[in-house]
Amino acid sequence: MPAVVANNLSRIYRSSSGGFFRKKTKDFEALRGVDLEIPQGSLFGLLGPNGAGKTTTVRILTTLLVPTGGSVTIQGIDAVAEPHRVRERIGYALGGDKGFYERLSARDNLRFFADLYRVAARDQHKRVDHVLELVNLDDRRDDRVEGYSRGMKQRLHIARSLLHDPDIIFLDEPTNGLDPLAARDIRQAVKQLRTAGKTILLTTHYMFEAEELCDRLAVINHGKIITEGTSRDLADAAQTGLVARVECRGATEAVCERLQAAAGVISASLESLDDRELVTVRLSVSSSAKAEQLVTQALDEMTDVQVLHLSLREPTLEDSYIALVSQADGGGRS
Repeated sequence: MPAVVANNLSRIYRSSSGGFFRKKTKDFEALRGVDLEIPQGSLFGLLGPNGAGKTTTVRILTTLLVPTGGSVTIQGIDAVAEPHRVRERIGYALGGDKGFYERLSARDNLRFFADLYRVAARDQHKRVDHVLELVNLDDRRDDRVEGYSRGMKQRLHIARSLLHDPDIIFLDEPTNGLDPLAARDIRQAVKQLRTAGKTILLTTHYMFEAEELCDRLAVINHGKIITEGTSRDLADAAQTGLVARVECRGATEAVCERLQAAAGVISASLESLDDRELVTVRLSVSSSAKAEQLVTQALDEMTDVQVLHLSLREPTLEDSYIALVSQADGGGRS
């Protein structure tokens, strides 16, 4: 049985404007038929631009928001009909600097939340110490939270979500805005949870992080899932090809246009243009063997263009993500 199943999820927000007699309402469709299936024990990544519907999806899956349409089951339990049963099985860390009693220590904060999670009194001391050790805060357990950095508070959010030993954990952008060392600590904690057999849904804007941590990924945009699968599946769906960078001298956007029209070039975009008239163009090409020939032939008639450097590499998850989002149907983001 999958850990999480979402079928045809939709969510509409309604806003009002105008006066009492001329009141106008406007519907905003945040989710438009989202389907997800997350296997037990997997680490599933949900990717998408700002406003794409990631947080709305997470809030529905964690019973914080009721969907307008569709269904959600968590370990076979209807999340809309029986939210209390679902909450016993899930933990969620939505992050941010708020959510704790600043003048209390980390240990006292977690004891308070352990009571709310109905952790048995005889087990509270052991659970609090365990989760603090897991997120590498055991040496600061008796310090007031008001003295914590943002990264430490983020780790404390994760610790709080683990107090009742949930089977499924939802992490909404847990490393957003953190310095590299703090973000590394968060990723290490996530890996430990994955090793312990927890099911994790992670949302993130950092593609390297998703590629490092996640078994499977889904890309959401405009309230719809664009594609789902492994990193390789996303690359195949995006058809990014090999990524080439061409550094030229003596031309501007015309180089991009010429390369875009060349046979074998999937896409071309201008990356930079500096004061020395150096142009860097990013290409997706179908064949590494023909890449140099493609560039040479495409720019051969442009006598004022000098190719200084050509480099090739395999596409990354970020390349695939950018291509998929760019290919998505236009319109306002939800």
